[in-house]
Amino acid sequence: MARSLIFLSFAAAFVSCTSKKNTLSHAYQSVMVDTLLNSKRTIRAMVIEKETIWYAADNGCFGYYNISNNEKFENKIDAGNNAEFRSIAKTSKDIFLLNVGNPAKLYQISKSSKQPELVYQEDHEKVFYDSMQFWNELEGIAVGDPLEDCLSIITTRDGGDSWQKTSCPLLPKVVSGEAAFAASNTNIVIKKNKTWIVSGGKKARIFYSPDKGRSWSVFETPITQGLEMTGIFTADFYNTKMGFIAGGNYEIPNQNFNNKAITADGGRTWRLTAQHQGFGYASCVQYVPESSGRQLVCVGATGLQYSSDSGENWIQLLDNKDLYTIRFLKPDTAVAAGRNIMLLLHFK
Repeated sequence: MARSLIFLSFAAAFVSCTSKKNTLSHAYQSVMVDTLLNSKRTIRAMVIEKETIWYAADNGCFGYYNISNNEKFENKIDAGNNAEFRSIAKTSKDIFLLNVGNPAKLYQISKSSKQPELVYQEDHEKVFYDSMQFWNELEGIAVGDPLEDCLSIITTRDGGDSWQKTSCPLLPKVVSGEAAFAASNTNIVIKKNKTWIVSGGKKARIFYSPDKGRSWSVFETPITQGLEMTGIFTADFYNTKMGFIAGGNYEIPNQNFNNKAITADGGRTWRLTAQHQGFGYASCVQYVPESSGRQLVCVGATGLQYSSDSGENWIQLLDNKDLYTIRFLKPDTAVAAGRNIMLLLHFK
């Protein structure tokens, strides 16, 4: 594995995390980088299982990398039209992949046999699924762009063997031009039975369900909106109250205002943060585990950015603009992937 060291000193204004039992009490200052995969694959969706990183990619490809023994596996599904998988989810037995574009095809893949089985298909000229997550071993959800006047939402209640689409009368209406973004499989966030879906385009809003997708409310946000490629591209919640959303204007990637916001009440209200500083367009934001919600990382158009004060201030730890998604294995170790690459990151 190729390794490099990136070191950046923190400005004095940065505040370290408050020391608590089982929580991080220090701010990171550098990151060590190991290259896990270097191939012609664009990866926007990953799911972590202990030391195995399952990934979904373009050209119908999926696979995994085990960091404990460097075992690699990759396969290609002939899903038609060089299917691009941007959604991935897991249960204890299976991996699930969902492609963007028409026709939408959702595959259930046994971890033991690694054989894909098509369990859902949707044909429509506007179909475009963006993200997928599971609440538990039996129940999961995927979201896509509107075909009518609501987001496309499909759910499973039998472990992914079958999926049903929620009819529009049971969902909040969207504004014309409002949709979702398949940037990093992070426009759905699940904590316990609670679910948040973020939107963009003409509106940038939060669709919230307290009961695993059976009922929904909608909350406004101050994130930039109104144009086709503006809005919320990514979200994460540290717990059921504390959350962070990010995005911006995909066509003006260095625009670093009105693109970051934080909530302390479960997404009902949002406050803009880090105005005119820190990152611009964001593809993926994640809380650092065991940090009391004080530490976050973000990848996107301005590289890998890090905050030690709940998103109020940010510094760049890595100047790599080709990273689209990131997930933590443990508080000081994460995996990031994007265009032609997957990296193992060791925060110091």
